[in-house]
Amino acid sequence: VQLQASGGGLVQAGGSRRLSCSASGSFFINYTVAWFRQAPGKGREFVSAVKYGVGTTYYDDFVKGRFTISRDNAKNTVNLQMNNLKPEDTAVYFCGVGRTITSMIRSPLGYGVWGQGTQVTVSS
Repeated sequence: VQLQASGGGLVQAGGSRRLSCSASGSFFINYTVAWFRQAPGKGREFVSAVKYGVGTTYYDDFVKGRFTISRDNAKNTVNLQMNNLKPEDTAVYFCGVGRTITSMIRSPLGYGVWGQGTQVTVSS
């Protein structure tokens, strides 16, 4: 499977942005798909995930209530709708896929394939 992340850009604090992760070579419904982010000088941190099969969703506490992850099976795409963005959300956002067990969903080690990342910059 190959991933393509898109949708990043510059946005003012309080604004919205939608990221998309599209796949070729396989179907997202068979994989857990997650968004992680990495700010300069920091490690890759969990943002959100949608699990394979029924599509249970997971969120980091910092984004809960502001971000929404969704899976479009027809387009084989996972979207991350980000609302009420804050300067602290500035980072490179990566999507990853894997046959991830629940205990590993919030760890980057749970994902074997990653997209190239898309930069989100939130200005204050």
